[in-house]
Amino acid sequence: EVQLVESGGGLVQPGGSLRLSCTVSGFTFSSYAMSWVRQAPGKGLEWVSSISAGGGSTSYADSVKGRFTISRVDAKNTLYLQMNSLKPEDTAVYYCAKSPWIRSENRGQGTQVTVSS
Repeated sequence: EVQLVESGGGLVQPGGSLRLSCTVSGFTFSSYAMSWVRQAPGKGLEWVSSISAGGGSTSYADSVKGRFTISRVDAKNTLYLQMNSLKPEDTAVYYCAKSPWIRSENRGQGTQVTVSS
C-alpha cells in the first residue's frame, strides 16, 4: 500500500520559513519523481515543485521560484520542501505526491501551512 505522510506545517508570519517533510512507504521511492502540490482555500490543486528520481533535476512554479527548495534523501524515503520568505498567498494545504501527482491515490493527506501576522 502506497503511503505518504507529510509533516512540518503550521502557522508562520510573513517572511518566515518552514520545512515540510514527507515520509513514504509502499513503493520504491528512489525510482520515482516526486512533487509537492498545494490547495488554497476555495481553489483547485496547484503544482508547486518536482524533483526527478535521483534528485538531479528540479523544477518550480513561478510563484515559488527562488523561495522554495525541494530535496530528497532516498536512504530515508523522505522528501522535503524548504519554504523561505513565505507570503500570505502561500497559505494552503501542502501535499507530497509520487508521479503522476494528479491521481489522488498518489498524494498524502496533506499538512496545513498558514502564513499570517
